[in-house]
Amino acid sequence: MDVTTLYSIGELSRRTGLSVRTIRFYSDSGVVAPTTRSPAGYRLYDLDALLRLELLRTLRELGMDLATIQRVLDRELSVAEVAAAHADAMDVQIRVLQLRRSVLRVVARRGSSPEETTLMHRLTQLSGEERRRLIDDFMEGTFGTVDADPTAVAMVRAATPDLPDDPTCEQVAAWVELAELAGDEDFRARMRRTAVRQAAGRPLDIECDAGEELMEFTRQKVAEAMESGIDPLSDRGAPVIDDLVHRFAEVLARTPDTEFRDWMAQQFEEAHDPRVDRYWRLVWIVNGWQVVPNLIPVYPWLIQALRNDRAA
Repeated sequence: MDVTTLYSIGELSRRTGLSVRTIRFYSDSGVVAPTTRSPAGYRLYDLDALLRLELLRTLRELGMDLATIQRVLDRELSVAEVAAAHADAMDVQIRVLQLRRSVLRVVARRGSSPEETTLMHRLTQLSGEERRRLIDDFMEGTFGTVDADPTAVAMVRAATPDLPDDPTCEQVAAWVELAELAGDEDFRARMRRTAVRQAAGRPLDIECDAGEELMEFTRQKVAEAMESGIDPLSDRGAPVIDDLVHRFAEVLARTPDTEFRDWMAQQFEEAHDPRVDRYWRLVWIVNGWQVVPNLIPVYPWLIQALRNDRAA
């Protein structure tokens, strides 16, 4: 191509794929000024103008604003500098879009109300720092006393939930539920009480009184029920819990009635509060950790079955 060749605005349009109107706009804006004019007053452009237009079109298609492109064309900024900054900005935009997509899918799947949809959107829009502050407030409200057990605090801190940049629908739903739990004063009290006992590793009184053989049998039977997908409140769960209640009553010399069931539930709830166990499950989901079946607590299932009045 001859560097002295001059092109009309129509020829530039054919070579660049830009419309004549668009090239005229860029020309009037001073971004790509005409090299000269023909005797009849028509704009003419040289090779440099053609190359500037091609670069301008590329950068515009990549989403860069005209003011920034002008600085690149004027050699005030390098393409590499602008590309790096623009890529960072796009990362943020992509993350926002991914979160919105996940929220919308959760809303569609759950049939969320307008209020729940608003809450879900607000909680997922929190920045990483704001989400950490929410968890810090939860930790302070739960363990912020002078006599807080440091081992319990460290145990909860070690499993801080952190919503990923591209969360699944399940992670979004889990994060929203976690945020609601973290702000619940009753839950904070439950977490404080349960975490202290779990961190200490002390066995429950009922575990000591029942003996290792019965406790191992109980864990095995409940684990089998859970693996089989048996609902603790279902008819299939009733024979399992009835058998366990009678075994505990025989060992502890008690009557296997409703009062005894309630007492058993209270004993197991001291270290395995269902809401606290739900919190840990939600943390696993949000952080994308693999749920190891044999590490899932069996007591929440047992407590639910014991609390089932119909079974009693």
